Order: sequence, then structure tokens, then C-alpha cells
Amino acid sequence: MTDRLPEQMACIAVFARVAELRSFSAAARALGTTKSAVSKQVARLEQLMNAQLLRRTTRSVSLTDAGELVYERALHAIALCRDAEARVGELGAQAVGLLRVSAPLTFGQRCIGPLVQEYLKLQPGVQVQLVLLDREVDLAEEGFDVAIRLNRVLPNDVIARELVPIRYLLCAAAGSIAPRSLPKLPKDLTGFNCLRYGEGETSRRWRFRRGAETQSVEVSGNMLVNNSEALRRAMLDGAGIALLPDFVVEDDLKSRRAVELLPKWKPEPLFGDKAYAIWLPDRRMLPKTRTFLDFLSSSLPAQVKSR
Repeated sequence: MTDRLPEQMACIAVFARVAELRSFSAAARALGTTKSAVSKQVARLEQLMNAQLLRRTTRSVSLTDAGELVYERALHAIALCRDAEARVGELGAQAVGLLRVSAPLTFGQRCIGPLVQEYLKLQPGVQVQLVLLDREVDLAEEGFDVAIRLNRVLPNDVIARELVPIRYLLCAAAGSIAPRSLPKLPKDLTGFNCLRYGEGETSRRWRFRRGAETQSVEVSGNMLVNNSEALRRAMLDGAGIALLPDFVVEDDLKSRRAVELLPKWKPEPLFGDKAYAIWLPDRRMLPKTRTFLDFLSSSLPAQVKSR
């Protein structure tokens, strides 16, 4: 059976205006249509309801008992529509609702988590669900509003905003290497136990640049781990040399728990040299998403710089 509800709803809206104004002509003017179109809509509604809803004379229009019943319920439906419209308007003007954000585990813990707390103080109508995962999420399938990525290559179907540059630093625990044994060139790393990030062989080759000069070295070591925080902990325990992002190790360098090796050589990032926020394109970005992205863009560089 064909669903008659869409047609009924359209006719009811016209009928309610006729009932309100007690005139087909006045209703037509209010709706921006013709009197004959209004009359056809009301006649069609009566056919669908199988009842006469209006008494028509040359001078007046009045409601039948059935018309009174339909008009009363039509007013409720119209009120609900107007309330929905008002609430959507509120959504358009204020940052409210649940915002789902994905971020890499260590970057999320150290950089995004503290900023979420500050953002929520500014936007009390928003609830943030921060999901920390060392894998790439599917924004559409997993229902995320925003994802933070540190990758060189981003998906083609997203919009991206650069948030902050990421530098990699070659580090060892303070005192773990005798001063006379410190590496002087990247190629010297072949004689050290190098702790590597990852799950395969892709991180075995480390590349460095000093001005126009480049060096590439194949390193080896007894530990391979897919988490920067675990790699940092092993480095601080004196297990070996590690190549780590600045946001992970800069506190240790400032406190002299760790030392930077080969400071004149710039390591090539293992993943990317920038952190990005990505989101799916939409005709209209909700305020909760817009305000969060704006807050990250303005606050994250200052936070990372101050570490």
C-alpha cells in the first residue's frame, strides 16, 4: 500500500491555514499560491480522510466536527515543526552537543587532552569524547567529527587544517653514553643500540639533513615498539638511542634527563612533519566543530612551543 502520510501532511498544512483564516482567498494570499490550488488541497485532504472538514458558503467557511478534530491536531503538528526549527536555529548559533574526536595515543595524551579541558571551560554546552588510537579511523563509518593525524599523506575525501609542526629529535638518556663515545655523524649510529618505532622494517633506515648535505643510515637494535611513550621510557632507562617527536621528549631535554644527539643534523620525520585536524566536508559546519578547530589552531602551537 502506498504511504499517504507525505501527501496528508502537505494538505494538512494548507487546511490549517484555511481553518485559521476562515477563508480560501486569505489562505491563498498567505501561502503565496492560488485560491484554486488551496481548494484542491483541502478537497484532497477530505478525500484522504474520508470526511467533510469544512462547511463552505459563498460568504464564510466553518469547521465541521471532523474539521475541528483535524485542526486541533494540525496545530500540535505545526507547533512541533516550529519548535524543531527553533531548536535547529539554536544549534546553528551555539556550540552544543557531543563532539567525537580521534587522536594518536601519545599526542592525544600530551597535547590534545589538556586542551580539551580548556575548550570545555569555554564551551560548556559541548561534550567531548576523545578516543585515543594509534590507528587511522574512518570518520564516516566510526562517527567521528574530527580526527588528528600526524601522517604525510591524508585521505582525499577530507578537509584538513594544519595545526602545528612536528620535529623529530635524536635522544639518549643523560649519562648513558660516555662523552668521548658520542656519535659525531649519522653513520656512527651503526655502532649503537637504536630503539625503533613501528611494527616492521620501515623504520630501520633513518635519514638526516645538515644544510644541503644528507646522510642515510640503516640502524639496528633490540627493541621495536609501536608507541612513542613506551619508546621514550626505554630511552630514559638507558636502553638505547631513540628518534622521538619533540612533544614526547622536550620536557626530558629541558630537565636534562635526556640529551639530544647530533643537534646539527635534522632527522627526517618517521611519519609527517605536521599535525593536522581532518573532517568530512559538509555544506554547513556545526559550531561545536568550528569552535573546537579554531581553539586547537590558536592554542596548540603555543602549548607545544612552551613544553
